Amino acid sequence: MAVRPELLKNIRTVDPYVPGEQPRGNVVKLNTNENPYPPAPGVKAALDSLDPADFRLYPDPASSVLVKALAENYGVGEDQVFVGVGSDDVISLCFLTFFHSGKPILFPDITYSFYKVWAGLYRIPYECPALDTDFRIVREDYYRENGGIIFPNPNAPTGIYEEQDFIEDILEHNRNSIVIVDEAYVDFAGRSAMDLIGKYDNLIVTQTFSKSRSMAGMRIGYAVSNPDLIRRLNDVKYSFNSYTMSRAALVCGAAAIKDRDYFEQNIRRITETREHAQKKLRDMGFLCTESRANFLFVRHPHRDAEQLFEELKAERIYVRHWKEERIGQYLRITVGTEEEMDLLFDSLRKKYCR
Repeated sequence: MAVRPELLKNIRTVDPYVPGEQPRGNVVKLNTNENPYPPAPGVKAALDSLDPADFRLYPDPASSVLVKALAENYGVGEDQVFVGVGSDDVISLCFLTFFHSGKPILFPDITYSFYKVWAGLYRIPYECPALDTDFRIVREDYYRENGGIIFPNPNAPTGIYEEQDFIEDILEHNRNSIVIVDEAYVDFAGRSAMDLIGKYDNLIVTQTFSKSRSMAGMRIGYAVSNPDLIRRLNDVKYSFNSYTMSRAALVCGAAAIKDRDYFEQNIRRITETREHAQKKLRDMGFLCTESRANFLFVRHPHRDAEQLFEELKAERIYVRHWKEERIGQYLRITVGTEEEMDLLFDSLRKKYCR
């Protein structure tokens, strides 16, 4: 039965975010920037310690065990940490909480595509200053009046990282706007903007366990800021869903934070593979941005990206492609294990880059 137009006219419609494919079976999965290595050993121990009988009870709405572990890890107060179901949940709640002035918020034209979705969902006006020809943010484009600013650092899907003086410049020119720095990939890049939290009361930094901590399936994200902004974020959360984090996510997240050695070893492994992969691809004629994330953003000057994407997919090698202006000839390739990357290189070498 078709729904009557009279009913449809009062129903909210949005253009949804389109996630990367999640293929099953024997595939080389390099399309959604997951970490190719398992989480820290303590995560399994934490999971095994859970008593299933406790699952009948709601989890701690304050997420205290995870908040405490994060606060200790970053040397901030527990009242400066907010956690949620992946950084997508955290950033969505930030949009709902802080972008309420009626003025357009600003984020780059080539960036994480969920920003437009949240802006549309919450009816927030927005403008998208264009990246320059090298895919870098033009800081002067953010010197104008606005209702808030958000950008990833490193950016996605370009992988380009901006140093801390760049972040400070944006903050200095926007003292009356909330600036959110989305650091999903920062552990593969350099210094975090968290170093600036004590200096700028308009800064919120978000991060995730999905990339560097190998826990995309557990859905853990967090924000760090000053206590006033975190309190307001919690007020919105408690008005929306008090019990956002599962018991398993809380204890496993806290366990992952404690194993610093494993974390650093994992980061080194991935960044070394990234640098090796960039060299290999350049040797085959690909052009690569200077990615500082756990993925590569590449194009071949003589090969159509969509065709290459489909041919790789036919060989059960999954990468990411967007049919969008300016980036339609680029592929984003997650840094996998050395074995997975070798399979990619072999395929490219044999079929496309003779």
